[in-house]
Amino acid sequence: MSIADNQVVQFNYTLRHGEELIETSAGKDPISYLHGHGNVIPGLEKAMEGKEVGAEFEVTVPSAEAYGDRHEDRTQEVPVKHLQGGKRWKPGMIAMVQTDQGMRQVSIIKAGLKRALVDLNHPLSGKDLTFNIEIVDVRDATDDEIAHGHAHGVGGHHH
Repeated sequence: MSIADNQVVQFNYTLRHGEELIETSAGKDPISYLHGHGNVIPGLEKAMEGKEVGAEFEVTVPSAEAYGDRHEDRTQEVPVKHLQGGKRWKPGMIAMVQTDQGMRQVSIIKAGLKRALVDLNHPLSGKDLTFNIEIVDVRDATDDEIAHGHAHGVGGHHH
């Protein structure tokens, strides 16, 4: 079975920017996603299309098809109490912030006692990303998964 819309794909991955290792699923459960529903970055979803179980491949996704370009003017001051994921904030650290569009990752530029200046760009914006992918499983999605727009079970969303 090759990967197409409305199929649940399980895969292992290693993500790099140049030589820098960003993250990997090695030693963890594979990631699951529902193909064709924008659950992974566009460039990766495009590269997965038509692949079979057992396929191993490398793909470099340009920033425009990953997390977009960086915008230097996307900074904002936020109350430190709204930052989640740490206690003592230092420049370069990643925090989570609740926004109108849900949770968002931001980078700390400068942190004071009460307020922090944050970079609203995704930490991986402006970067071309190289993925090493191994397709572990492909199956038809359930009606529930299609209705909800994401995979359920191991490596997917849990309710």
